[in-house]
Amino acid sequence: MTAEVAAPVRTSPDGVAFIKCWEGLEKRAYLDVAGVWTIGYGHTAGFRDGRFGPASEISEPQAESLLRADLASREGAVRRLVTAAVNRHEFDALVSFEFNTGALARSTALRRLNAGDRVGAAEALTWWNKARVDGALTVIHGLVRRRAAEAALFLTPV
Repeated sequence: MTAEVAAPVRTSPDGVAFIKCWEGLEKRAYLDVAGVWTIGYGHTAGFRDGRFGPASEISEPQAESLLRADLASREGAVRRLVTAAVNRHEFDALVSFEFNTGALARSTALRRLNAGDRVGAAEALTWWNKARVDGALTVIHGLVRRRAAEAALFLTPV
């Protein structure tokens, strides 16, 4: 049996490193595989609100600051949506998933976890391996690997 806490408040340092590894640091704005403007460690919101544009560049400390702010909202979403007690690894994996997809609320993974099916929840995370590319839903091999890593982290005992 794994040690559980009712609601971790923040992503652990290992969880932040996990997300950084998957997102990578890009100091210049770029279009991701789905055609979404991105900068730093997977930050996209600044393009929607006009803070950033296609020619934007940031420093590593700025990217770190954006990541911390982005993680705070994702952590809040996980705490709000998950009714089951979760351990540190489960929380970190869910924050990574929410950070990358924004889809935890409508996922089978959430429904299974809240129903007590942890193995089924981990499996359902792996289904989110596609992005819309040129209008078609396409399996992205990087997402296949990321979802597998999130599922493995989710199932790692504390």
